[in-house]
Amino acid sequence: MASLKPEHLSFTTTSRTHLRPLGVTIDDSLLTETKSTQKRKLSQKRKTLSGSFSTGSHLSPWPTYISDQTILHNRKPCSDDYQKRAGSWQQQPLGTTKPRYLEQLENYLRKELLLLDLGTDSAQELRLQPYREIFEFFIEDFKTYKPLLSSIKNAYEVMLAHQREKIRALEPLKAKLVTVNEDCNERILAMRAEERYEISMLKKEKMNLLKLIDKKNEEKISLQSEVNESNVVTKLRKNLAEEYLHYLSERDARKILIADLNELRYQREDMSLAQYPGIWGEDPVKLTVALKMARQDLTRMQMELNTMKANFGDVVPRRDFEMQEKTNKDLQEQLDSLKDDYEEVRKEHEMLLQLHMSTLRERDQFYAELQEIQRTSTPRPDWSKCEDVVAGGQDRWHVLAEGKNSDQLVDVLLEEIGEGLLREKDFFPGLGYGESIPAFLQFDGIVENKKPTKKDVVNILKDAWKERIAEEQVRFHQPFWPGKEKFSDFFFNFLERRFGPSDAMAWAYTIFEYIKLFHSNEVMSQFYAVLMGKRKESVYIKQKETIAQLLKEMTHADSQNEGLLTMEQLSTVLRSTFPFKKDEKIQELMEAGGWHPSSSNADLVNYRLLFMEDEEGQSVPFLQKLWEQYLNEKDEYLYELKQELGLELHDKVTLPKLHEALMTIDPSLDKQTLNGYLSQAFQFPVTELPEEGEEKEEGTVIQLQTALEQLQMSDVRRMGPREQEPAT
Repeated sequence: MASLKPEHLSFTTTSRTHLRPLGVTIDDSLLTETKSTQKRKLSQKRKTLSGSFSTGSHLSPWPTYISDQTILHNRKPCSDDYQKRAGSWQQQPLGTTKPRYLEQLENYLRKELLLLDLGTDSAQELRLQPYREIFEFFIEDFKTYKPLLSSIKNAYEVMLAHQREKIRALEPLKAKLVTVNEDCNERILAMRAEERYEISMLKKEKMNLLKLIDKKNEEKISLQSEVNESNVVTKLRKNLAEEYLHYLSERDARKILIADLNELRYQREDMSLAQYPGIWGEDPVKLTVALKMARQDLTRMQMELNTMKANFGDVVPRRDFEMQEKTNKDLQEQLDSLKDDYEEVRKEHEMLLQLHMSTLRERDQFYAELQEIQRTSTPRPDWSKCEDVVAGGQDRWHVLAEGKNSDQLVDVLLEEIGEGLLREKDFFPGLGYGESIPAFLQFDGIVENKKPTKKDVVNILKDAWKERIAEEQVRFHQPFWPGKEKFSDFFFNFLERRFGPSDAMAWAYTIFEYIKLFHSNEVMSQFYAVLMGKRKESVYIKQKETIAQLLKEMTHADSQNEGLLTMEQLSTVLRSTFPFKKDEKIQELMEAGGWHPSSSNADLVNYRLLFMEDEEGQSVPFLQKLWEQYLNEKDEYLYELKQELGLELHDKVTLPKLHEALMTIDPSLDKQTLNGYLSQAFQFPVTELPEEGEEKEEGTVIQLQTALEQLQMSDVRRMGPREQEPAT
């Protein structure tokens, strides 16, 4: 048998040129010329190989027979020559030597693989070329199986081309994924840096507050010492008054003594003038008259002085008088204030007496009604009889009935009965294609009941919510993302993606029957309300954001990261997160979290347990109380809005009037939130709302009951107090 020659294999390098890397562009004329050259050389090689590998135009069937036996080309298994040779092969002993044709093909394949450059990106595609050529040889040599082998080869070639296109399409997505990953890492680092800065600022503020507390304590101590010294000051004032009277009498005595001394001095001068009249050169008579007049003036002044002493001897000093006058004025003001307080207390007492009398009358009326109800009502049902009926026995019934009233127990019992009936059903009848039928339930015929557990249904609903929230976040960050689809359409598309188009309708009917039955399950009841259009999905999303924000605040307050908070810290976090909740609402949340009036503020609570859910989606009492307070606050808000409007439910309300009422009961509403409330109430887009001072021709009048129902379905909550605090 002839061997392969190097010139027969010279086309190998050229034949690989069409396996270029992704993204490389080749001229069409060059590519056409290369392909024609490849085909011509491949044809020559096939002729050479067929001539060099064949012996008497036979192929060896190794390893079944010995190496020198061959099979004729284009011979069918049913031909005589084929049968003769088959008989001869059966008579020959089994051989172990490979046919030369196989050995030459293996050697050719080995050489081709050694010539490949496996260090390039397209090495794997180049590696396929030798195998493709070997397969071409087989196709040309086995004429009988050529169509089948050619179809197999073409199918693989089409699949490889398809895979190349998919890889080429995914390359940009890979680069984009790397970019998004880097952006996310940068955001995480930025958020961590911001948190560290915030923590450092809070620590500094804490140190400043501690210094301020120390300073206030020092001031308190000094003020206390001043209060203790006030008694000493009173005693000193008394001594000062005594000393003042003493010195006053001393001053009067001194003035009298000075007057006497002056009199003696005047007499001495008169005597000296009488002895030496020429000294002054004055008329003695004139001087005598002047002296007499001066003495008379002195006597008169002395009498006036004595009169003033007699009249004003008991008069207090002006400083003491002003002090006493101020004290008297303060006492008078206190007296007037006490009189006003007394008048208010008296009026309140009279009102309380009237309220007490009305309460007594209501008590008597209620007692009479109670007696009538007890006389006419049926006896209270014995719920312990349900222990033997409910699956799980006494223990499970106690868990289901804990903390529920009779109405809620009836719902629980109906759910248990309904769950049993659902499990007995194998199929659901289709509801048809009516206009009142939701799009995800429009089907004719019977639908299979998948019979999942409550846990499975809850997990599916949670996954649906996660995917919906993820779509909302993508739409928020990418303005050109396609428009938002209806929640019912999203739900059916989600089921198609999860279970396939064939099972999506069956799962839609199954899940719909479950969420319609289990009203006591929070996840199912909320999903059913949103799916049927009874509640906006923004209510659920906002509640989840509130819970996440509350958990974040508690985590920040936990400086030790132990998962524990004191009751005082828990109260502080609740008041900061919900600044508009009243004290009794905060106390209800703390009691739901494990606080009792007899507990100390230093008691610790594991705040992470407050956000746990069981496998069926039931949350702990803390989250249930938070949801209940949200619904009650919404009802109070809408009732306050109705009272402010002063209309009946069947009356019409205009857009400006509703706008004014909302701003009156909630002055802190920003423009975006206010427009959202008005858009929900009147059911038209925010962009179509009239600007301030404009009037909308149509759609600005709606029945009050309809507006309140639309707001009840939406996420409506108070943004600030009813009355703004005056600016300082």
